[in-house]
Amino acid sequence: MNAWLPAAAVLALGGLGPCLPTGLRGTPEQRVAALNLAGTITSAVLLLLAQGFARTSYTDVALDLAVLAPAGTLVFTRLLAGRKPR
Repeated sequence: MNAWLPAAAVLALGGLGPCLPTGLRGTPEQRVAALNLAGTITSAVLLLLAQGFARTSYTDVALDLAVLAPAGTLVFTRLLAGRKPR
């Protein structure tokens, strides 16, 4: 075991932990922000795991997620744009 794997575990637990309750119970705007933050943290966790396991193919998945996560946020923002505020 090297230092990359515990760093990935700490980031996954500490970073994704607050995103889960906000994504499940927040207002729609808070849910979109939690989704965006979770995508960013997940891509960082995948990069740490790629370094920890010395697998370059895992880096491809992390970089794909880093490109696609903001696009998903834009789609949800577009869907929320027509809603009346609470």
